[in-house]
Amino acid sequence: MNRIKEVLEAKGIKQVWLAEKLGKSFNTINGYVQNRNQPTLEVLYDIAKILNVDIKDLILSNKENNN
Repeated sequence: MNRIKEVLEAKGIKQVWLAEKLGKSFNTINGYVQNRNQPTLEVLYDIAKILNVDIKDLILSNKENNN
């Protein structure tokens, strides 16, 4: 599970903008945001760089997930 949706909302950034910056389709980004698909680590790193956040901010901790 990822936290891309939460980070985008906190920063006021639209999925369309992120898709454009990554060179990916809106449907691909929407799949990540809705947790239907998970980005590769490389893509996750690129997202973190574009959003200027630590990659850890985009990942739901397995400790959080178990509670």
